[in-house]
Amino acid sequence: MYRPLKFLSKWTKRAADHAKSGGQTAPGIDDSALQAIFAAASWLIDYPGDDLLERLPQISALLDQAGVPDHLKDDLDETIGHLGAGDPIGLRADYVETFDTRRRGCLFLTYFSNGDTRKRGQALLEIKEIYRAAGLDMDESQLPDHLTYVLEFAAGHDLRAGVRILLSNRAGIELLRLHLDEIGSPWAGTIRAVCGTLPALDGDDIHAVERLAAEGPATETVGLDGLGGYGDLPPSAAETTAAMTAAASVSSGAAAGQCSAGGKQTFIPLTDVTGERS
Repeated sequence: MYRPLKFLSKWTKRAADHAKSGGQTAPGIDDSALQAIFAAASWLIDYPGDDLLERLPQISALLDQAGVPDHLKDDLDETIGHLGAGDPIGLRADYVETFDTRRRGCLFLTYFSNGDTRKRGQALLEIKEIYRAAGLDMDESQLPDHLTYVLEFAAGHDLRAGVRILLSNRAGIELLRLHLDEIGSPWAGTIRAVCGTLPALDGDDIHAVERLAAEGPATETVGLDGLGGYGDLPPSAAETTAAMTAAASVSSGAAAGQCSAGGKQTFIPLTDVTGERS
């Protein structure tokens, strides 16, 4: 089975370099535009409840005001237009089918590249530590690698640290993009826009992602099913619990179950650009 370890280690190194330099994003996009893209994408790939559908004009206005490059705004507008024109009940059914019933639509980033439960659990704890370092915490019922959370964190709290998480999980984001493009999903444009904020993939990167998508992950790598040799169901609660438990048992760091300042269990309210959201 093909192992894209060179690809994964390469982007892990880029994430580390980013943490030191503050660079490692696509050229020609300033910080305000990056924050607007990540804020919009975080909302657009969330469940299309009434609050999201009512907020679509604000999301469009945010992208206009931030000067988002046209090609990225066009991608985001593809999703905004679909959500604005769709029947809410149909949109919600389509969302569940796209993201909640197949591994190939999984929004939990570490699931793509960490099949061994201890490795995945450690990756989850590392993301939680990045949030904690920014003064944020989440209760134990939430997984920190959900793409909506990562994007919201980057947009509203720590842009550089958020990009670092995205770079570390580049393989998973690219696999999600390939899948959504392949099925003609209305959410494909949003993931293309997120990928468009990151450094360009070179030929070896593209080949690695395509082979991983076609052949499925190696024994120690878990990924999206339906693109190759993957299983069909999304990650189970048992798998997730095992991952976190295994990592916590070998970690000497984070204390579990802490709350953010003030004693409330919260996660990343985005008051400054999209209104409060928990």
